[in-house]
Amino acid sequence: MKSIDIEIENTIAALQSQKVILYPTDTVWGIGCDARNSVAVERIFQIKKRDPHKPMLCIVSDIEMLKQYVEVTPTIESYLKNVERPTTVIYPNAQGLASNLVAKNGSIAIRVVNDLFCTSLVKQFGAPIVSTSANISNHITPMTFEEIEESILEGVDYIVNLQTEKKSQSPSRLIQITEDGSIICLRE
Repeated sequence: MKSIDIEIENTIAALQSQKVILYPTDTVWGIGCDARNSVAVERIFQIKKRDPHKPMLCIVSDIEMLKQYVEVTPTIESYLKNVERPTTVIYPNAQGLASNLVAKNGSIAIRVVNDLFCTSLVKQFGAPIVSTSANISNHITPMTFEEIEESILEGVDYIVNLQTEKKSQSPSRLIQITEDGSIICLRE
């Protein structure tokens, strides 16, 4: 069995047990859990010392999984199929996710990942995974595993042992879908 397969198996076991993970994403190192589990989501807020009114994003493996949690219009589907870099989209009217992950206005930020490990992990897990940067709230986002603060490393239940040498480039592009279907870029 390859190390990536072992890590996926171990990570899924942690997620199924309501654990919090630290893992390499398609952008920066992330803290994650089952996006449907409000207890695990609450633990991430505590680990990051993050304001519980400040929502976090989650990742999905593909557009079909995305459609289970938000409405995906043909325009958005076309947009997602043509983006070349990691792009997180804020959608209105989320459903089926932990209530403390969804913003007060019902919106949720979701990214369809395009990374071998993350895509395989989410697909095999079968549900969205929270993906918030591996830093204390309002501290600098670490670009390497070595830059992750000790309190984060100690606070999570499972650390994925892959890509620890990887240097991240930047967080994802952030766009918002408005109620009328318009696309607004919030972070390039």
